[in-house]
Amino acid sequence: MTTHPAPTRITVGGEAGTDPYEVLIGHQLLDQLPALVGSARRVAVLHPEALTETGDVLRQDLADHGYEAIAIQLPNAEESKTAEVAAYCWKALGQSGFTRTDVIVGVGGGATTDLAGFVAATWLRGVRWIAVPTTVLGMVDAAVGGKTGINTAEGKNLVGAFHPPAGVLCDLAALASLPTHDYVSGLAEIIKAGFIADPAILDLIERDPAAARLPDGPFTAELVERSIRVKADVVSGDLREAGRREILNYGHTLAHAIEKNERYEWRHGAAVSVGMVFAAELGRIAGRLDDATADRHRAVLESVGLPVTYRGDQWPKLLQTMKVDKKSRGDLLRFIVLDGLARPSVLEGPDPAMLLAAHAEIAA
Repeated sequence: MTTHPAPTRITVGGEAGTDPYEVLIGHQLLDQLPALVGSARRVAVLHPEALTETGDVLRQDLADHGYEAIAIQLPNAEESKTAEVAAYCWKALGQSGFTRTDVIVGVGGGATTDLAGFVAATWLRGVRWIAVPTTVLGMVDAAVGGKTGINTAEGKNLVGAFHPPAGVLCDLAALASLPTHDYVSGLAEIIKAGFIADPAILDLIERDPAAARLPDGPFTAELVERSIRVKADVVSGDLREAGRREILNYGHTLAHAIEKNERYEWRHGAAVSVGMVFAAELGRIAGRLDDATADRHRAVLESVGLPVTYRGDQWPKLLQTMKVDKKSRGDLLRFIVLDGLARPSVLEGPDPAMLLAAHAEIAA
């Protein structure tokens, strides 16, 4: 029988009125779930269709611990992040008699935990929830930080709430079953953390890009832990994105526009990869980022198989979508750029010619 070391525990601090919570990273963590659920009477396990078996196992385990547990099946991926799916969940909670002392568990990728957190934030104006992310993206990004949300026809995550979880269980064993493309997509958020805060992440990937692509690679756990520490540090001081938390949006302004343009059929990480190359070129054109660091974006992302270009004829649509992005202020577009490695800052209202020039560098 394989033995694993004790899980790593990373504390995410809460703002006034919210409690800190822990992110556990390791193997065989699901036995920690009942302790997080605590004294609740009822538990709803929200899971995507692709994880029906996992959802049923969790529901049964919670039932065996004496909870009234139900499983609510969601559509896969971004298809779950709609008002209609949220309403379906509210109906199920109402029919099950869910009260403010009961708990929601979201098990799945980032879309599932986004939706589960949003449902928890809005049911009875807020009930406790626990995130059990099963993808790289879910572990290092979506499940940590308390941002919850759904998509609308106008854009991604435009409706949502800040509602931190009571705990996050990142069981690395879940990554072994991920398709390669899904695993690699999650690496984009890890690489982002390297560029904005922890260059050691980039050094690890550059040492052996092929190994970085493997869920059971020699430094998978370290990459995940380092990325979560970056996010935990940032959000602990700025839960509601009033200041420093904006740096986590590096590459995301263009990425969200690409996702909407592709009707969410592009993986989030693939779009973020292109968005980071765009942001690097924008920083270079603005005279704020050195050539070597700008070029390093393309090299690192390509080395693990992430895309760095997008259809050039789509720029008018992308620009229009970016103008209604939640990071904009009035008529001013805002981008996170780098003033150097691990030195993120805001570029507000860049000249349209600069945007066009940066786009030319990613146009396929």
